[in-house]
Amino acid sequence: MTTLFALVVASATGALQAQEIQGNAQAGAQKNAMCIGCHGIVGYQANFPEVYKVPMISGQNAAYIAAALEEYKKGGRKHPTMRGVAESLSEQDIADLAAYYASQGKSGDLPAPPTRQPSAQVAQLLQKGACVSCHGDNFAKPIDPSYPEIAGQQADYLFAALKAYKDDSRQYVGRSNAVMAGVATQFSNAELKALAGYIGSLDTHLQVVPQSRFR
Repeated sequence: MTTLFALVVASATGALQAQEIQGNAQAGAQKNAMCIGCHGIVGYQANFPEVYKVPMISGQNAAYIAAALEEYKKGGRKHPTMRGVAESLSEQDIADLAAYYASQGKSGDLPAPPTRQPSAQVAQLLQKGACVSCHGDNFAKPIDPSYPEIAGQQADYLFAALKAYKDDSRQYVGRSNAVMAGVATQFSNAELKALAGYIGSLDTHLQVVPQSRFR
């Protein structure tokens, strides 16, 4: 399972490109003007094409952020605003922004095991989707750096992202990824919402770091 802000298995090509270019977090801090208007405001909600809280990206894996931006740039993720942003970025810009947001996460080790246990229904859904096999311990230690940490991500965003994988032909919200499509299409929307609600309730490294102008 995955997110934008957040939750995806990146394409091999995008991941390789992201790994070849070294990002500079200090440079990224000077390039985030188009990001902070959504990702730098606590509780900010997108209102198109769906209403949901934008994903938390501070503390997310740099390789995942870069791979996600590449997918928006190429059209594998169909979100008009994000595609417009991504198309304006060079490969170096993407690497720098990814390094910057990855450096802003909460410090510390892996989040503690969940104190809130899933319901019997959700436990069965998690097992069926095998989410932990990619997203790792506590859904916060992905087996590959180009996969996202999803524990504690905005639940409504997770739900919107999962639905997008079910039909990549949708004009504004489709996502093209064979692995995630195979996972998401196993479930009804009600089941995806239950999964997203539980995973979004867990402890996380992710956060929103407001810019001074938004504090």
